[in-house]
Amino acid sequence: MVDWQKVDNLLPVIVQDYQSAEVLMLGFMNREALTQTLETAKVTFFSRTKNRLWTKGEESGNFLNVIDYTLDCDNDTLLILANPIGPTCHLGDISCFEAVSRKVPWVFFSRLESLLEARKNDDPATSYTASLYAKGTKRIAQKVGEEGVEVALAATVQDKEEVISEMADLMYHATILLHDQGLAWEDVLAKLNERHAKQ
Repeated sequence: MVDWQKVDNLLPVIVQDYQSAEVLMLGFMNREALTQTLETAKVTFFSRTKNRLWTKGEESGNFLNVIDYTLDCDNDTLLILANPIGPTCHLGDISCFEAVSRKVPWVFFSRLESLLEARKNDDPATSYTASLYAKGTKRIAQKVGEEGVEVALAATVQDKEEVISEMADLMYHATILLHDQGLAWEDVLAKLNERHAKQ
């Protein structure tokens, strides 16, 4: 239950990308904005400058679709996990905290995965990623196998720099393989989470 009195009827709301955990923005909700958000599953704020309800994306189409939400332990801040449609920031950036959030390792990896997926339809003559997709599953799988062996060989000789380099190659090619199969790292993480829950 929101402690409306404590927040002077304006609830701070943190919006986080449900896949990458990147903090996308901070806004405020009054009771009506919260109700509308929960009813429509699209994040709606109370705009303090416009003095009205404002659904994120109402003009740009860059909606924040609600996946899950929770109050903090003091019932005075709301966290929303959202699926962002397009960039969140009015400047065209993914996050309103772009200068810092893009530097977070797993945020970078999530963005890289999206980029590799988007390159599926690029010209194979100018994009190595597109050329891999064009060559098909057999070649992609072969590259994953080669890179896996190279990681193992680098580890056996205790060459940390080479392990890092080859592991980067392996993760890149493994990402391409997942996308080729209609899968994503989200599916792999879900399996790890399922296994962890059983322990």
